[in-house]
Amino acid sequence: MVKLIDSTDRQLLKALQENAQIANVDLAKRINLSPSATHTRRKRLESEGIILSYETTIDRQALGYDLLCFIYIAMNAHQRDDITQFQHNVTCLPEVLECHHVTGEYDYILKVVLKNTNDLKHFIVEHLSSLPSVTRIQTTVSYGEVKQTTALPL
Repeated sequence: MVKLIDSTDRQLLKALQENAQIANVDLAKRINLSPSATHTRRKRLESEGIILSYETTIDRQALGYDLLCFIYIAMNAHQRDDITQFQHNVTCLPEVLECHHVTGEYDYILKVVLKNTNDLKHFIVEHLSSLPSVTRIQTTVSYGEVKQTTALPL
């Protein structure tokens, strides 16, 4: 369901996407509202589920995660129980940054971060190949991120 927001909400959301830690007073100045009105709008956007969370982005390579991979998964069973079980298993793996249920040749695409190729081999053999209904796995290693953002075009 599309939620209606006005131009002030849009400005507030843009500012928060650029800097989620911006002080309320500075945010209020930026969008030309009083601090209390800004706070009220922000809380409303949170309670309506438009603002889902505030996150910290960490440099993965600074912590030794040198491999960013996209792993394509094909399954031979597509019943609700199989899908639910697969999704549960994958969401429990901390290496999985994203999991997308997709159309086409594969059923899922995982965005996975690992330290090295040995970790990749272990991850595929121990965690993915052993999952029920998984029939095919294809891995693509990223050379580098050209663009990475969670900001929506407002």
